Amino acid sequence: MPDSKVRIQKVLSEHGIMSRRAAERAILDGRVSVNGRPCETGQKIDPRRDIVALDGERVELSRGRRVYLMLNKPRGCVTTTSDEQGRKCVADLVLDAPEKVYPIGRLDRVSEGLLLMTNDGNLANDIMHPSGHVAKTYRVTVRPDVTEEQLIRLSSGIELDGKKTLPATVHVISREPGRAVMQLTIYEGRNRQIRRMCEAVGLEIARLRRTSIGPIKLGMLPPGEWRELTPSELIALRASVKKAKNRDAALPRNNARRDAKGSAKKGRSDSR
Repeated sequence: MPDSKVRIQKVLSEHGIMSRRAAERAILDGRVSVNGRPCETGQKIDPRRDIVALDGERVELSRGRRVYLMLNKPRGCVTTTSDEQGRKCVADLVLDAPEKVYPIGRLDRVSEGLLLMTNDGNLANDIMHPSGHVAKTYRVTVRPDVTEEQLIRLSSGIELDGKKTLPATVHVISREPGRAVMQLTIYEGRNRQIRRMCEAVGLEIARLRRTSIGPIKLGMLPPGEWRELTPSELIALRASVKKAKNRDAALPRNNARRDAKGSAKKGRSDSR
């Protein structure tokens, strides 16, 4: 029977937890344990049976294969796994993926660009959670031309549903008569947020394409095509999510105090 055991640093790298070199350092620093005991560099484990922990927290090692991929979602395709109206779904574009995967977040039907998909529910939840604040960058074509005042309003935050959006990063890429192309980065993911922000300042969106999520960039992937994330991309994505969570760790307490004051003034509570 073939040996099912693999070196611990290789396991951590292949599962996108950290690079092999970083894993070796973590092991030497005593941060990694196997079945409750500190492990050694080069120690072999069975990912299907052994329990691995990093800094005291269990590392989720897939019993089946975990798949992480990027899709260049084309316009007219809905971000669902099925559609009662018979419209083309993103699931139809990844039927040849090694495992069944689900979209992380959404792009509306007429939007296009980068969509991450996975069967790793924990990572998906971390990226989508409101406290994550993972950066998402879009290339936005608007009509008519954008003014300096509109740029300031977009970057400062727009009130949507009674709550102001987080500050955004906005750059004008090009201008032509009657239209402008902007690069817009946001740090939250409210429903149709980019479209609603632009509508609020009097801009019509002619085209909306997401180009990056955290460190993951769409690049030259053709529309309708997908590819798996590389181990280094997955490691960078996990690190980005962790950094965002750590950076925003103090925000819920501050926001809670502000929300409580606002709720008292309005005579209602926001339970969303």
